Amino acid sequence: MTRIDTLGGLIRWISSMRAPRITRRGPTLGLLVGLCACGGHAEFDPPDREARLLDAEARFEEVRFDEVAWESDEVRARTGNEVYARECRNCHGTLGHGDTEYARARRLSVPSLVESDWSMAGSLDSVRHRVFVGHLSGMPTWGVAGITTAEIDAVAFYVLERLRPDALGGGA
Repeated sequence: MTRIDTLGGLIRWISSMRAPRITRRGPTLGLLVGLCACGGHAEFDPPDREARLLDAEARFEEVRFDEVAWESDEVRARTGNEVYARECRNCHGTLGHGDTEYARARRLSVPSLVESDWSMAGSLDSVRHRVFVGHLSGMPTWGVAGITTAEIDAVAFYVLERLRPDALGGGA
């Protein structure tokens, strides 16, 4: 095992590696250089939940959903279904009822998206906002956490137009 005590030693060690190994060590190199630059001490204090929500709220003001264009409502709904299955189903459940084992295990209070009295039932803008910004009770700030504007639009459309029983002609 090679011991590297200085930044110069680190650079010499990296320079001695064969080319294919350098590629695999690229992310490690950045971390090692960063640690050497700060004396080997790195601290990270993530922002609290409320600060993340405030940041997401500020970013939401810049989002332009009206610039999202879809080939058809079917493509929009299909994309929304894929996003829902990937990001929403664990907490809200396959059918949107909200009371999942995953949510209970994490002590999350997750609303049913299909109840007739769901507060966001009639507003695409409200659902987009909630998905982007999240909620203090545990819903992620998806707009900051990696779901694109188009995906947020699609999943909001899917929830309101395909998942909800009233959209399917039934009742809750």
